[in-house]
Amino acid sequence: MDTVVFVIAAGLFALSVASGMLGLGVAFAAVPFLGFFMPDLVHQVQPLSLFLNGITALFAAFGFARSGHVSWRPAIVLTAVTATVAPLGSWLAQYAAQGWLWVIYLLAVGYLAWQMFHQTTRESDTSAAPNLRLALLPAAPISLLAGLLGVGPGFLLMPVLILVGFEPKNAAGINAVAVTLPSFTALIPHISTAQVDLQLAGVLIVVGAVGSFLGARLTSRFVSGPVLKRVFGILIVVMTAVKVATLLMS
Repeated sequence: MDTVVFVIAAGLFALSVASGMLGLGVAFAAVPFLGFFMPDLVHQVQPLSLFLNGITALFAAFGFARSGHVSWRPAIVLTAVTATVAPLGSWLAQYAAQGWLWVIYLLAVGYLAWQMFHQTTRESDTSAAPNLRLALLPAAPISLLAGLLGVGPGFLLMPVLILVGFEPKNAAGINAVAVTLPSFTALIPHISTAQVDLQLAGVLIVVGAVGSFLGARLTSRFVSGPVLKRVFGILIVVMTAVKVATLLMS
């Protein structure tokens, strides 16, 4: 394994553990990370990130399901919405300017980081039942935007589930299930134009699967709900800051 592949694999493993803890799938962090090594966002970074997102979300779902943190009815209902709409966003990405895609991505993750830290007053309010119908309202536009960005809907859906009343660990388990299938359906419009190193992809699939399952098990056993929310906020702030710095220096 050459040095570059080792660096990419090590970085993706760390990101997969972190994203697995949140039930996100790794793409929201993998997109800016892989962007350091691959110049073409739409044809190199997005298809590889979407496939990795599906794999890591799937193994994270296994990890959360083993601990009973998956509520299957909301997970299946959300999957039906996200898997149907996400491919439309991926198709639109083929015709969008890459600069604008990065701007949308950075604005989205910045907003969600603010939401995770701003909503601390809700952490102690567990009296209200989770509102699945309210979560379904933004599910379609979230899936469209996620497909457009090539990141899978998990990084946007996770905070929505928390904000409508799902306990953070339960939200992470539901989210992991709900984003697995749309990660693969969103990949469909990229198949004919993807430019992916299959050997590198094979290595990243293995480390991503192991890392995400480990992350889900860590959350299930050792991480509290409030800490989980802050991990999410910190992770996306760091990834956003790194990508902004990279764009400014390019």
